[in-house]
Amino acid sequence: MKVLITRPAEEGAALATVLAARGIEALVEPLLSIQMLATPPLELAGVQAIAVTSANGARALGRAWPAGAPRLPIFAVGPASATAARAAGFTSVEAGTEDVAGLAKLIGAWLDPSAGSVLHVAGTTLAGDLAGLLAAAGFAARRDALYQANAASALSLEAHDALAQRELDAVLLFSPRTTAILVALLKAEGLTNACAGIDALCLSARVAEAASVLPFRRRRVAQVPTESALLALLD
Repeated sequence: MKVLITRPAEEGAALATVLAARGIEALVEPLLSIQMLATPPLELAGVQAIAVTSANGARALGRAWPAGAPRLPIFAVGPASATAARAAGFTSVEAGTEDVAGLAKLIGAWLDPSAGSVLHVAGTTLAGDLAGLLAAAGFAARRDALYQANAASALSLEAHDALAQRELDAVLLFSPRTTAILVALLKAEGLTNACAGIDALCLSARVAEAASVLPFRRRRVAQVPTESALLALLD
């Protein structure tokens, strides 16, 4: 079996290693490239905790943390983001269920709105309204954009050839945005019909909806929006 991974380079490489251990060949095709933004040190006055909704957000947080400032508790959207936060030097890290609603519930269960605000560290493009969910639970929240995810302008030659020659069995799709990018690139490069022999393995129903404009052999949705549940579709 050979699958296409559409995650950014660092996450894609890690996932390819996991798949290789399961005997699955993977082609990493980052549809988003991550650009860390030049920002001043974070303003932490009145902040009781940090929310991160991606591993890239956790990495950017480590870069932007003010020198000498105590490390605040981190609430991460899922295990991958939590792992990245720990690697960035944060020790008090709690992981949610890999969606924004679950993260808001986790924060609400652990924190008191009267103890201070929650800082959401994210990219310039958001998936979900964490600040709105936190506000509904009585929290003051603000967002700092520390990185930018730039869309790929073309497929790599390796990915183009693998699609054109019908070498792929499945594509792993993690977000509506990356799926929309893939749709646009396949249309631009005349490869939409190449999807007929490929399963689209989708992290959520919203991802599957974004993939519905392509003639995939099947669109399959993970039972819960986690990487492990998505990979279970390969079994």
